[in-house]
Amino acid sequence: MKYRNVIFDIGCVLFDYRWKEMFMDYGLEEEEALRVGNLIFADPEELWHEMDLGNRSVEDITEEYVRRFPKEEEYLRWFIAHGEYMQVPRPKVWKKVHELKEKGYNIYLLSNYPEDLFHKHTEYADFMKDVDGYMVSFMIHDTKPSPAIYQALMDRYDLKPQECIFFDDRAENVEGAIALGMASKQVLSQEGLLEDLKILLEE
Repeated sequence: MKYRNVIFDIGCVLFDYRWKEMFMDYGLEEEEALRVGNLIFADPEELWHEMDLGNRSVEDITEEYVRRFPKEEEYLRWFIAHGEYMQVPRPKVWKKVHELKEKGYNIYLLSNYPEDLFHKHTEYADFMKDVDGYMVSFMIHDTKPSPAIYQALMDRYDLKPQECIFFDDRAENVEGAIALGMASKQVLSQEGLLEDLKILLEE
């Protein structure tokens, strides 16, 4: 095998997300669901990023969103409190992760994620049974593509960058991994990822 360790981001790699559909489940029309969702995810002051960092509690972030957008309070509180409805499994990818594990690869996670959502989203995820370790942004109060979070994973599990390949959906995070000496590929689609993992399994 060319690599010993396969490292995965979580969002848009091991999961898809359905945040627009969550707001529509609550009763909003599609256009309004997009508008309210963008208050969260297109926030120029990056409150969601603060949750990724683990610097502020979910409760504190929720109150700040409500202070900024009082007319949307009901929707914002419901959405943030019920992140367990957001993730969409990628079972075909999870199967490939398991096959990689059986073939002898070590499996790790490296992701930007709020603590509350990380636990909600991974609690029943099959791939967690195959994971040898992880480093998540809330654990060290830093996010990709900062070199510190990549190095924290390397240090915690005594990994050598040249023995790792990393999959992430964001170009800047791929570049961050490459800068530290890891092989890395950008995940642009589930189909492309499945093909990349198939290649690893055939090596």
